[in-house]
Amino acid sequence: MRLDEYFEGVERDREADRRQLVEDKSYAILEYLEDVEREFERKLDGDSMFGSTSPTIFVGHSSYPNVSTGVLSPVGNEDRAAEFETGEHWYERDFSIEDVFEHRTGLLNSTRPTDVRSVGSTDPGGSAGSSAPGSVADAWDGFLGVQREVAIAGRPVDVEIGLEGKLNLDLDVSRTDVSTPTGPRAPAENATLAENPYVPRAVKKTLSDDEWGATGAMNYLYNRDFDVYDIKTILSAGALGTTDQRRLVPTRWSITAVDDTVGNYLRGQVSNAPSVDTTEVYYEEFLGNRFWVILTPGQWEFELVELKAPGSIWNPDAESYRITSDHESYEGRTRYVDETAGAFYAARLGVLEHLRERDRQATVLVLRHVTSDYWGPAGVWQVRETVRHAFENEPGESESFRGAITELAPRLPVPTEDLRRNSELVAGLQSQLSDFATRVA
Repeated sequence: MRLDEYFEGVERDREADRRQLVEDKSYAILEYLEDVEREFERKLDGDSMFGSTSPTIFVGHSSYPNVSTGVLSPVGNEDRAAEFETGEHWYERDFSIEDVFEHRTGLLNSTRPTDVRSVGSTDPGGSAGSSAPGSVADAWDGFLGVQREVAIAGRPVDVEIGLEGKLNLDLDVSRTDVSTPTGPRAPAENATLAENPYVPRAVKKTLSDDEWGATGAMNYLYNRDFDVYDIKTILSAGALGTTDQRRLVPTRWSITAVDDTVGNYLRGQVSNAPSVDTTEVYYEEFLGNRFWVILTPGQWEFELVELKAPGSIWNPDAESYRITSDHESYEGRTRYVDETAGAFYAARLGVLEHLRERDRQATVLVLRHVTSDYWGPAGVWQVRETVRHAFENEPGESESFRGAITELAPRLPVPTEDLRRNSELVAGLQSQLSDFATRVA
């Protein structure tokens, strides 16, 4: 399909499918929180024992290495507990931002303070009555043990949690903590399993090998059809790596760690593959984010450029677009990205999965337009899933990368010159043209 025809079709579909946001978004969430509080009070018995079905865990990052670590469980809807865990199913069900917030605020975070390196007097994760600190790798009892059982289980687990404080309904969703915001919290005194969890064989294998590094274990699980969502939870629980290196990993960090680790593995898989034959342009839109993914012939090179609208979650007060970008060459990066944070690794993973499936490599530019419709932080999962699903659409084709940028430019919210100043790949087009003019002269 010619690229101009592709653009016309995308614009028609975008207008037809544009989501209608509620007028008073924050009030709708607050009303939902009130419902959660009422349901929570109804479910508590006289001993402050809360019973539910937990699909996942949460490890905080504030005051690291002494963090807050918890078991997440729905307040009501226990029969649908798996739906509350972040994953591809949220994209497939076409969640709105309101849906994301409601599912997050519907999970009670029962928390305990814990040292990520050891358990003992600050956390009841060791043996009953123990005050001496022990290795996280050996913590299979108490609250931390229950948390780990939840993390490694192949399906949600029935738990009973003894609470020792009031429910905190402050919604932990902000512009500075966007990876996995959580809902109401309550301090936990203890936790017990109400069933024997099912643990997949591949997870048992990584747990039993005390000399298996975390990187190899993550890639092993990925190649056994565990998605990054499952792997990051197992990593967070301190269940991967050599015995002396196992630590609880804050959820916010584990998400990017898995995207980066698996992405590096996939980059190695395609590094010697033949290049794509033509320039291809893919488009997808979700949760007020529009993605253009351009694959062009050449060896692996990747760049994410984000165009953040005034009034969006990433650019709330400005009057003009904010442009951020990060780039990776054929050899990869040696340090964490500067500007696009976890979105870089999430988008890169989606692209590399597609290229490995085709046994091809390419030079890749991903343009992310964060519109003002993105009024609340949904998390980097939406970047990963939107890029993944962009490749399910038929691409538009162009004769060259330059031609793709030229045809795409009128559809972008910023001038081409601004894009060129902030993109190494687009700037490279200008330098090539200058070199050509110099040679002619």
